[in-house]
Amino acid sequence: MNNFIEELRWRGMLQDMTPEIEEHLNKGMASAYLGFDPTADSLHIGHLVGVMTLLHFQRAGHKPFALVGGATGMIGDPSFKSAERNLLDKETLDHNIAGIKKQLGKFLDFNQGSENKAELVNNHDWMADFSFLDFIRDVGKHITVNYMMSKDSVKRRLEEGNGLSFTEFTYQLIQGYDFYHLWKNKNVSVQLGGSDQWGNIVTGTEMIRRMGSGSAYALTVPLITKADGTKFGKTEGGSVWLDPEKTSPYAFYQFWLNVSDEDASKYIRIFTTLDKETVEQLEKAHQEAPHLRALQKEIAKQVTIMVHSEQDYEMALKASSILFGKSSTEDLASLDERTFLQVFDGVPQVQISKADFEETGSVLDLLAEKAGSAIFPSKGEGRKMIQGGGVSINKEKITDPNAATAASLLQNKYLLVQKGKKNYYIIEVI
Repeated sequence: MNNFIEELRWRGMLQDMTPEIEEHLNKGMASAYLGFDPTADSLHIGHLVGVMTLLHFQRAGHKPFALVGGATGMIGDPSFKSAERNLLDKETLDHNIAGIKKQLGKFLDFNQGSENKAELVNNHDWMADFSFLDFIRDVGKHITVNYMMSKDSVKRRLEEGNGLSFTEFTYQLIQGYDFYHLWKNKNVSVQLGGSDQWGNIVTGTEMIRRMGSGSAYALTVPLITKADGTKFGKTEGGSVWLDPEKTSPYAFYQFWLNVSDEDASKYIRIFTTLDKETVEQLEKAHQEAPHLRALQKEIAKQVTIMVHSEQDYEMALKASSILFGKSSTEDLASLDERTFLQVFDGVPQVQISKADFEETGSVLDLLAEKAGSAIFPSKGEGRKMIQGGGVSINKEKITDPNAATAASLLQNKYLLVQKGKKNYYIIEVI
């Protein structure tokens, strides 16, 4: 059995923990849970820290529980939020939970045959039939308002002047009861979470002490930040999702490939399962030749394969080489439409009708006439550049301006035109 605490410590994934937790975990297999707020039908990379924490917990020989907040998702966690979240209905929450379940299966072993198999639980199962009167009588009486008011997440909202609804104020009681319920019914003795969850987690340990005369433990991981101070996991296009329909594997791969050197050293510890020796060797290689970006390439590879697949990683690699290196027509044709358009995002696009395309007499007619003036303003300029070897269509060099257009349409509707080394154009046949 590996030492879970030590694993988190060298990876920079340890923020706070209650006393005696390490001794407790060293006694044998323990159970811990970490909660996921089902505000969308996919996790994003901001959730990956929590997912990796559960993964390391299971790899250390312990039993992980992933809790999806079917009940708490109807309220919204106020922790370090500036305003109340939109409340979700049960149908939306059920849809979101199904998506999250599927994604967690890529990281955690839910195999019924293993002693420390992961389990997924939904707090709606035990909260749905809990009446308000029963809750305030059986649970609320054990935690004082003074105790609840002392939490940083509550104080911050009150100090900022935005106020806190009663619904949000009760969130820590519900999360605390989740811990108590899992402690009582599933023998869960540890709650894991981000550092912003510390107040809610220790409310749970306090509830277990007062309601069950038991002991429980808390451990939090740091909130991930970027070296430049901007929010981790956000791009100009929004969140980076684990769902390939929301963020393509190519865009996902590119996110990790483009992290800064300073962040790369931190992220390779947090977001991969590479051992310490391998990480330190990669860091040494990166220091000796930073322009080769060894750390970024390895992070991008490891995380893309873990979240998507090796095939998706190969596609992302191929897509990157098409834009930044040497590639063939076959490489280009192998990309799906979405990846193709993302690789060449921002490239000028020209639309021509299918009839015009089929009637085109030559490459020169296509590029300097049918495509208007977007690619070549005149036939003379086009002829000169084609004859000089400066034009390719679908990565095939064109040298005869009078040749027929032999290139096959990509995805049955696109041609990729390259003029010079850096100028790309997409012709879409509609």
